[in-house]
Amino acid sequence: MMTSQLHSCLLTFGGSLVLSLILTPVVRKAAIASGQVAVPKDDRWHKKPTALLGGGSIFAAMWIAWILAARLTNWTTHGHPYLPMMLCASAVFALGLADDIFSMDPQHKLAGQIIITAVLMFLGFRLGWSDSKTLNLFLSILWVVGITNAFNLLDNMDGLATGVAFIGGAFLFLWHFLGPYAIFLEGPLLLLAAAYLGALLGFLIYNFHPASIFMGDAGSLFIGFVLACLTMTKSPQQVHGTGFVNVLSVMAIPIFIVFIPILDTGFVSFMRKLFRRPISQGGRDHSSHRMVAIGLSEKRAVLVLYGFAVVSGFIALAIRYVSVWSSLALTAFYLLFVLFFWIYLAKVKVYPEKSVLSEENAGRFTPILVEITYRRRLFEVLLDLVLITIAYYTAYLLRFEGSMGKDFHVFLNSLPILIACQILAFYVMGVYRGVWESTSLSDLIGYIKAVTAGTVLPILILLGIYRFQSFSRAVFAIYWILMLVLISLSRLSFRLLDEGIRKGNLTGKPTLIYGAGVGGQMALKELETNQNLQLSLVGFIDDNPRIHQKRIKGYPVLGGGKDLSEIIKRHGIKEVIVSFKENGLEKKREIRSLCAGMGAEVEVKQMQLVLA
Repeated sequence: MMTSQLHSCLLTFGGSLVLSLILTPVVRKAAIASGQVAVPKDDRWHKKPTALLGGGSIFAAMWIAWILAARLTNWTTHGHPYLPMMLCASAVFALGLADDIFSMDPQHKLAGQIIITAVLMFLGFRLGWSDSKTLNLFLSILWVVGITNAFNLLDNMDGLATGVAFIGGAFLFLWHFLGPYAIFLEGPLLLLAAAYLGALLGFLIYNFHPASIFMGDAGSLFIGFVLACLTMTKSPQQVHGTGFVNVLSVMAIPIFIVFIPILDTGFVSFMRKLFRRPISQGGRDHSSHRMVAIGLSEKRAVLVLYGFAVVSGFIALAIRYVSVWSSLALTAFYLLFVLFFWIYLAKVKVYPEKSVLSEENAGRFTPILVEITYRRRLFEVLLDLVLITIAYYTAYLLRFEGSMGKDFHVFLNSLPILIACQILAFYVMGVYRGVWESTSLSDLIGYIKAVTAGTVLPILILLGIYRFQSFSRAVFAIYWILMLVLISLSRLSFRLLDEGIRKGNLTGKPTLIYGAGVGGQMALKELETNQNLQLSLVGFIDDNPRIHQKRIKGYPVLGGGKDLSEIIKRHGIKEVIVSFKENGLEKKREIRSLCAGMGAEVEVKQMQLVLA
């Protein structure tokens, strides 16, 4: 049975892929001929006129492949539950097409989506997240309309929405197909998912950067609506499961499948509200745009978001195959990483307006909010509360091989003591007086002392109260390691992202720094932080032979002065910066003379430190 299902799904996927590959160029020509072209605007990302209506090829390829596959299999008679869903999806496609052609008002488009979704709910498609049918109905409408619009907002860069939808759909297919109840799934669901994936992949080939066609609102609304509906389908496990484990599975899996659209929509909505901008207004303030602003290329920004979507999909699969305790830990670590990365993106300046939390608007808020929340100290304490809990919880999981079991009450009894001691240690030892962006080696030494004190003190207290019975020394040893890693990475997160992104994305003239000492490292810092210089460092040269072929701050020391001419030729060097003061002017003249003799057009500069 499973082999037959897989064979039919592969044929459906392949047929949909081929149809999409054939139909997309046809749609592109028709769009250009009819004038349906996206013209560059100030609030839009693309820089050249690009054909619209690409969603038509996705829509047609998916419908045709699904219907043909259903007719060629023995699942045809069972396909009717999903036919109403596809008819409603078609209505959403028509709504988006009307918006592409006639430019509908946002409120009218939203009203149309709610009406179509309400019809879908009437036909029996519901989430099963609670015991209340009324609440499930409300959540179902909110889910479908929300995810549909999330993909519409995510369609802001070449290949982004299409690729994320494909990744989400692929993991949803795997979750259904590989599950223990896959044999009970109705064939049309798997065929529908396979047709969806093939249509998306075929279109993505034309939509990936540099895109030759856009899907338009018709496409983005359609793929969002279909994926939202596919996440609402139920397996026997979902129908008959009860308790906390089932609630986690039922809610977390669809959320992680479409996590990136949800995250980007929530992030953009929050930031626009913070800067008093209409949420419905377009702009270059999405997660992808901010990644480009910090130095990533457009293609790399999209690939980074693909990566987040893949990790989210793996977590959705892991929830089924690992224990609920391990799932909670895995989810917590992932969400922490997401939190730090998106806080970093939030720091990127993309709005001319002042935030509602700026000093000019301080009078609108209570002194506590301005003095504590705005200055991030409250956030740091709350974050550490979460980090302590996660580190201690994970330490128990690692010590007891992935299960809390009878030790859960021991964990709960000791956690408040650990939290109090660790927060006190952080406060006394000055952890909350540091600035994250300037975290250095001396700060890390302070973290070691604070984590050590916060680990030893609760051990002593538990020894005095309980004689340390039922507690494990290994748990506290593991906690010490995990907490040190978490506290260090959290404080270093902005600096690591800054250095990693800038180092990997410097663009401009290939440049050498002559001198790998303190002056050379100061010059490197200026190159990395000042993008206006338009210089891309190739490496250092230094007259000290002991550091040749070594790396300084991640860049190679390519050789000495005697190797300069060969290095210039090999790496196409356009600029040399002399970083030392002693004999610097003489060395500058010497290099200029060497370059002139080679016939190489190389600009030579000497770094100067000026205190005015």
